[in-house]
Amino acid sequence: MKKLKKNNIVSFPSSLSDGEKEVEAILFAAAEPLDIDTIESKISKKVNVLNILNKLQIVYKNRGINLVCISNKWSFRTSESLSGLMSEQKTVEKKLSKAAIETLSIIVYHQPVTRAEIEEIRGVAFGTNTLEILMELNWVRTQGRKDVPGKPIQYGTTEEFLSHFNLQKLSDLPTIDELGTAGLIDTASIDSKIFGTGKFYKEKQDDKKENIYSDIDEMLNSTLKNDDK
Repeated sequence: MKKLKKNNIVSFPSSLSDGEKEVEAILFAAAEPLDIDTIESKISKKVNVLNILNKLQIVYKNRGINLVCISNKWSFRTSESLSGLMSEQKTVEKKLSKAAIETLSIIVYHQPVTRAEIEEIRGVAFGTNTLEILMELNWVRTQGRKDVPGKPIQYGTTEEFLSHFNLQKLSDLPTIDELGTAGLIDTASIDSKIFGTGKFYKEKQDDKKENIYSDIDEMLNSTLKNDDK
């Protein structure tokens, strides 16, 4: 019987510990992403869950299924490079209006923001259905009331918004300067107030990440056309 040459031997990942197997199983069975506290409440052993999650993320990095963390919640997902194999592409006759796109952009970059503040930035009032559409998509939600006379409702983005556009946090979005540098918008003709100086923008300045050059209008509209549900 021939011996296998050393370079023909396939190296498999080392076996997982009992605690690691429990975390893996919990995530596979979960109907929705889980935070660390929820995972800890379900396992029988006292282990460092964050360390296990980081290890599993490495183990699954180059596989058909990846372990991802979005907004501090963990879940298994089909690898982005293979997602086309697992979804049925269909055209949806649905397109966000210019008002909805501008409104969403303002909420993203200024949140939490009130309706009056949105209208002030846009320079025009908008219909109630604009916000309703964004909330039906579960991209926008109410975020309490502003502590001013009248206590108007404030709006912000949801975890579903981050998940839908494959973002881990708001600071992964591009600034107006990055969009201009990439040639995706004309900074001379666009109102920079839309991209503003909100909490997200300050976070972006403090935490420089790899630039993501995406045309926001194109991104919002194209994902509605190709629904992978």
